[in-house]
Amino acid sequence: MRKLLAVVAVSLLVISNIFAQAYVDSRLQAAITDKTKLVQVVVTFKGESAPTLLDLSALSQAGITKGLTLKSLPIAGVLATGLQIDLLSRSPRVLSLYLNESLEYENNSGTALTGVDKLRKDPLFTSRNGGFPVSGKGIGVLVNDSGVDGTHPDLQFGKNLVQNVTAATNLNALSSILPYTPIENVPNTDATGGHGTHVAGIVGGTGQASQGLYEGVAPGANLVGYGSGAALLLLDVLSGFDYAITNQARYNIRVITNSFGTTSDTGTDVNPADPITLATKRCVDRNIVVVFSAGNSGPGSGTMTGQYKKAPWVIAVAAGNKSGQLADFSSRGIKNKAGSFTLDGKTYTWEDRPTVTSPGVDIIAARVIAPVSSLSADKDAAELDPAHVPYYTHMSGTSMAAPHVAGIVALLLEANPTLTPYQVKEILQQTATNIPNREKWEVGAGYVNAYASVDRAYRASAPYGSTLNMNRTFNSSVNANSETLNFAIDYNPATPATNIYTFTVASGTTGIESKIRTQGVAGETGNPVRLTLISPSGARTSAGIPVLFALSYDRGVAVASPEPGTWTVEISGLNGVAFPENINGVVNMMTAAGTTGLNDIAGHPAEASIKMAVGARLADGLRGGSYKPDEPLKRIDLADYLVMGEAIRQYLPVNGSYTLTDVKERNLIAESVTARGAALRDKNHVQNGIMLAASPGKFNPNGKVNRAELAYSLVQALGLQAYALERNGKTPAVEYNGKSYPIEDAADIPAGLEGYVSVALELNMINAFFTATQGPYDLEPVLHANFKPLQDVTRADFAVIITRTHSLWNSGQQPLATSGTSNLAISAEGKLVSYPNPFADVTTIRYTVEQDGPVLVEVFDILGKKVRTLVSESKTAGEHSVDFRADNLPAGTYIYKVEAGQKVYSNKMLLAK
Repeated sequence: MRKLLAVVAVSLLVISNIFAQAYVDSRLQAAITDKTKLVQVVVTFKGESAPTLLDLSALSQAGITKGLTLKSLPIAGVLATGLQIDLLSRSPRVLSLYLNESLEYENNSGTALTGVDKLRKDPLFTSRNGGFPVSGKGIGVLVNDSGVDGTHPDLQFGKNLVQNVTAATNLNALSSILPYTPIENVPNTDATGGHGTHVAGIVGGTGQASQGLYEGVAPGANLVGYGSGAALLLLDVLSGFDYAITNQARYNIRVITNSFGTTSDTGTDVNPADPITLATKRCVDRNIVVVFSAGNSGPGSGTMTGQYKKAPWVIAVAAGNKSGQLADFSSRGIKNKAGSFTLDGKTYTWEDRPTVTSPGVDIIAARVIAPVSSLSADKDAAELDPAHVPYYTHMSGTSMAAPHVAGIVALLLEANPTLTPYQVKEILQQTATNIPNREKWEVGAGYVNAYASVDRAYRASAPYGSTLNMNRTFNSSVNANSETLNFAIDYNPATPATNIYTFTVASGTTGIESKIRTQGVAGETGNPVRLTLISPSGARTSAGIPVLFALSYDRGVAVASPEPGTWTVEISGLNGVAFPENINGVVNMMTAAGTTGLNDIAGHPAEASIKMAVGARLADGLRGGSYKPDEPLKRIDLADYLVMGEAIRQYLPVNGSYTLTDVKERNLIAESVTARGAALRDKNHVQNGIMLAASPGKFNPNGKVNRAELAYSLVQALGLQAYALERNGKTPAVEYNGKSYPIEDAADIPAGLEGYVSVALELNMINAFFTATQGPYDLEPVLHANFKPLQDVTRADFAVIITRTHSLWNSGQQPLATSGTSNLAISAEGKLVSYPNPFADVTTIRYTVEQDGPVLVEVFDILGKKVRTLVSESKTAGEHSVDFRADNLPAGTYIYKVEAGQKVYSNKMLLAK
């Protein structure tokens, strides 16, 4: 009998192995190196509802006795050892096994960045919406594109995809004049690469295939797919608008999203006789909002792909990245170009520009199930969970930006169904976020703000819009000429003399800016290099040493009133932590051609910086034509300038009451800068405001600003709160000529701002003050560094400092992931990982060796100094690990690097004691 049972058991094991399909995520694999250690595991079964008795039997057969099962989903959370997990992974009933870790949603950053995620969670919005999150419920959105795959879990035909249509406009197949009849009820109309499916996923994908991770903007919307296939013709497009009008009442179609264009039509005026222009007008007359992509023909002016996109009743969307910047490829309008025309007996005016900007770079959304496109395959493999690769992909373009706005429009119409297309367009513009140093012909009103838009849809009296650069009348202006130089440096740390680029600065140049972009080590992580501008006399201005931002790709630096002559761009790296790479860069040189409203700055030491700041709309003069450079900067003016030039979201308390009672005419400014999630660089709206209230309920608008407070504001504006908080309670230091000097008046820094001063100094945003002492017999002087944290900031000081900060914002220099949000740090492709991270005493570094050979594993501190060599020997191909014990090391961020053959990987880890 025992033999029979043994044979049965072996047979069951063989059958189990044959049908093994369970996916075990990489984080769980890293956590079970000790096969006897218990870990928390999320088990997903292949059922449709709660785990069945057979599912529970699979747990017991693996020896698992502790856990919880959900009531409606086929999921259980259990405690299991590595051995038990191995057994469970071979069960035919198990779909996947995941470590029960802390997660950070990144949809993916698109919906977080624009405030869609925030408004879904706001209880006041939920209460206004009958107890449900605003989701676009009941609003019909027609996706006028290549087609939609209705077999995708996120876009199920018959559910959220309420209708799926194939265009039937092949004129060659007709034998007589027949009424146009599209083919309805087609489950999958997207067999040409997945463009339309991706667009539909952005608008209203449910996120079912990713447990909500890649949910669209309006998952409650009723999607109508209108597929024209690969050969998109004008008649196809027009038939899509026709279908929307004909079937509007049938599906409550209120929005049409269009991601197509005509490059031959760039730079032209709106033509009311154009069939698309006319078709869009008829849709708008029927209360249907029409959304277009602006085009991918940038960065030159006059590149919007279609004159019909400039019609005053449509919304044209430019593409931004997830750092809030305008994408290089996004089409632009033409500065100051506008016109008028008459249609239906009414005169309309138009402007040559986009309406707003929204996320359009590396957007993750639904892909066609079959055929699977190879487009973005490398990025998908590197950045998506393997379980999600069959269902999602990356795409970039204004094609992705337009459906994001179409989804927001659906949210607005659910909040207020009575809104007209013209009102919707106005709301989107009035609530947008200023994009620094960009004009309306490039970005429209600015970056779209879904949270404020929905608030405005509910509250017609909410006074948004007064902070928009597009609408403002500035007190001062600078007319400037600019020259752009592109360069490439084949960076090699072994040959520093070759890591330079030289250019000539003419006399009268107001300022120069330089930016570089690194593609990263082996395409995986940002290369920690430093950018420095060197004047003809040898003065050096550096972008700082952003070791904290090892995953950041760009560096930027600016110099006001540059010395004429030959300047040098130099790229250098930290000791042992910078790697060979071909690095692209740009130098911009500005010359002021005339000014207004700046009658008191001539000859001032900060004259050039003031011109740069005013010209870039980072600051403004005062009424009466003066700047008053030596007057103290007022808190309300700082707030105003930050909203103008540091990408601060418009915000008003949605209950209609102001939180600050001492601000009379500029409430929107004060409320915006003090609100949580104020900075556009704070993608998830979780960081503190960029200015602090002076006291509970008070802003003190006419109060002064000291240097420590300014450091706080500028660091917050860059989204670096987490990195500043890591340094709080520690003495800041400043680097000079390769040596670090502690700030000797650190005791004067207000508690809680030490970290902000530290980051500001590290990034060379704000200067330190050096003095020297030397005894009668000392061979060299001793340098001392002070910060003067309580010194008042003058208006001239601000102009100098903000131009430095702007170069950092414009270069995109910020962490791509928030520090300390995960218990695991892992490089792309899983080549390098440390666990746990952050850690207190010891962490394990796991790395992969592709072929037999020498391996070097080293650890460096924040200044690039090597603190430990962990491995220096030959290793066989495969996975290896080594423990790093932080004995006697101070808390902080460390860089660990692995050299294996021709491959070099680096990552960061946080020691928290």
